[in-house]
Amino acid sequence: MTEQIIDVFNGDADGICALVQLRRHTPQESILVTGVKRDISLLKNITEGKNTKITVLDISFEKNVLDVERLLAEGANITYVDHHKTGDLIKHKNLQTDIDLSADTCTSLIVNKQLEGKYLAWAITAAFGDNLLAKARSLAVEAGYRETEIELLKKLGTLLNYNGYGAGLDDLFFAPAELYKKLSLFDTPFDFVEQDLETFKLLSEGYLEDMKKAAEMPLIESSDDIAITELPNEKWARRVGGVWGNELANQYPDRAHAILTEKDENHYLVSIRAPLNRKKGADELASQFPTGGGRKAAAGINALAKNELNNFIAAMKKQFKNKVM
Repeated sequence: MTEQIIDVFNGDADGICALVQLRRHTPQESILVTGVKRDISLLKNITEGKNTKITVLDISFEKNVLDVERLLAEGANITYVDHHKTGDLIKHKNLQTDIDLSADTCTSLIVNKQLEGKYLAWAITAAFGDNLLAKARSLAVEAGYRETEIELLKKLGTLLNYNGYGAGLDDLFFAPAELYKKLSLFDTPFDFVEQDLETFKLLSEGYLEDMKKAAEMPLIESSDDIAITELPNEKWARRVGGVWGNELANQYPDRAHAILTEKDENHYLVSIRAPLNRKKGADELASQFPTGGGRKAAAGINALAKNELNNFIAAMKKQFKNKVM
């Protein structure tokens, strides 16, 4: 029986750019398994592990461990590359992992190390998208990119990340699998922007319009340590929540931020950003609530009950209260 190749990846800038690097280096036809940025329990969508080779990029091992065990038991060979909270890693002869939990890396940078910088511009794009601005800029300067090129990589990374946010694929301008296919045609982001300007322009215009609306939304909680913004249950708000959190984190690097986007009459979708000047604690805060998870610098809660809002605010204040983490 022919081995089935499956690529599983987060639908944000990091997941997409990680796979672009791998498949530019090793082209192969594969089944694509992805979704919106917050759809991280992706391995459940693979129903059979027998005769499968699975590459997993930029989704939490902890949130997928039961399906990892199931697929391995069925005969799958799994390569897992990530930078999110892992829980207890398992050992298996058919499981290869490359996981780095440091706050200053992302999956695309891990892949970049594996490929010895072969597609560095894509890795830098992803780092910008994951709001690792200092790291991304440092790598770009070291590589000799001009300032205009660096700004283009930053903009594209932000746009790719922006496109991944939403409650479902209908909220997005492009389904992540479709966007990946567009990007994977090119060795560099510069080639993509030059030869597919229409896609780049559509994302740029949508981003600017959504960010303008977000800037008009008031804070519902504000102090020296934290700030919380509430957004309405509308498509633009679901798209912009994560990147607006990044924007606020960059503007106020000593403060933690939470973006609450109304999900339905009883729940919020929450994006959490730790202070940029002390990139820890976002995952700890999110993990205190059901459906919460993420990494040290940035995390989220998929469904925060509205009657838990006061508890969330108190927990956020406690997590980020005037302490060096």
